[in-house]
Amino acid sequence: MPVADAAGTEGYRRLVHAEQQGLRLGIACRTAVVGLLLLWNSLAPVWSDASPPRLISVLGLMVFTFAGIAHLRVIGTRFDRWWLKYAVYGMDILAICAMFAVLPISRSDPVPQIVAFRAYGIYVLFPLVVLAALSLSWRLVLFCGVVAVIGWWFAFETVVAGMAHTLSWGDIPSNATRADYETIFLSIDFIGRGNRIEETVMLFAAAGILALAVYRARRVFFAQVAADLAREEEQHAKARIHELLGRYVPEEIANRLVADPAPLAPQVRNGAALILDIAGFTEFAEDRTPQQVITELDRFLSDASEIISVNRGVVITYLGDGLLATFNTPVSSDTPEQDAVASGHALIALGEASAFSVRVGIATGDIASGNVGSTKRQSFTVYGTAVNVAARLESKAKELGVAILIDAATQAALPDAQKLGSCGRATLRGLASAIDVYGR
Repeated sequence: MPVADAAGTEGYRRLVHAEQQGLRLGIACRTAVVGLLLLWNSLAPVWSDASPPRLISVLGLMVFTFAGIAHLRVIGTRFDRWWLKYAVYGMDILAICAMFAVLPISRSDPVPQIVAFRAYGIYVLFPLVVLAALSLSWRLVLFCGVVAVIGWWFAFETVVAGMAHTLSWGDIPSNATRADYETIFLSIDFIGRGNRIEETVMLFAAAGILALAVYRARRVFFAQVAADLAREEEQHAKARIHELLGRYVPEEIANRLVADPAPLAPQVRNGAALILDIAGFTEFAEDRTPQQVITELDRFLSDASEIISVNRGVVITYLGDGLLATFNTPVSSDTPEQDAVASGHALIALGEASAFSVRVGIATGDIASGNVGSTKRQSFTVYGTAVNVAARLESKAKELGVAILIDAATQAALPDAQKLGSCGRATLRGLASAIDVYGR
């Protein structure tokens, strides 16, 4: 699946979860507030001189409290529906607007209901719009703003329509005196239509800005999800490439290619080359099925590669029933000769434990390494005199009856405790003159 599609699918899944969590928080806060109001209205007469609460108020608060609890129970379940949050928030907003229109200001005297708009104001609706933002739904925020404006104006006009006489800013003369303001502005019939316009414009503007902020937050959220998925896909791709490359090229080379896909630059270093071969492998294979041969050879070569890796060497290639490894190229080593000889001894011990007769040849000298091949397919390899001499020494070990044979350059770099016994001078194919060789 393309990253963009995956980001959309995964981003939507994560966003739905975040929306549900935010919606739970918003509804929980709203329900807690309504529940506290219910508790206050019910118990206030007990510890104060407050009048008993109106039955309609208590019943209304109970309905809204249980509606919030019910909504909390269904969020994220199979009973949840997209429109439920709109219904709950819309019900809350319209209920508050209705309170301004029908809930009497005073029980003892008929005070015009318009006083409620002047005494309390539209700010009581702002918390609901803000709570809607917790759901991370810009549509819900905008919906709450629209419903609040419509509900507020409907309640206001309903109250104004029931008034026998009204005053507003338009009734104040252009050359108004203080007395004019006191007469009109402080009149119980003053409706302040201009104030209602300012209030609703500010509320709608705030809801629009908040909806835009939520919308941008969602965009950032999706971008972050896409970046996370792209990073995960890149890491998985590198892991797959590393796993595949590791089967065919040295692990160190695979690591470098994954980190930097550019071709490895050719280099020449003084290092040690090790050639390993299993003696009598043909006879070993004759008595076994191909599957058995491959299984046992794979196990042996896997363990052999681990030994070489532990000694800071790199297996360059497998040679049928053997392998070629180098030390100090491409992986650096301060003591390539010692590492190579230590590996040789460990490989011989491994061969004995695996019922294989192993021969090892080691030579020291300049070793060139790098990529060879076409622009479409390349192979990492090493070459040089040391590699050729190591191969000849492995063959010569059979003639001399030793398991490990090294050249003079390797012997000279070994500490006394690691030096091998002299096997005299040996003539190797491809070399003009005989060389000193050492082994055991």
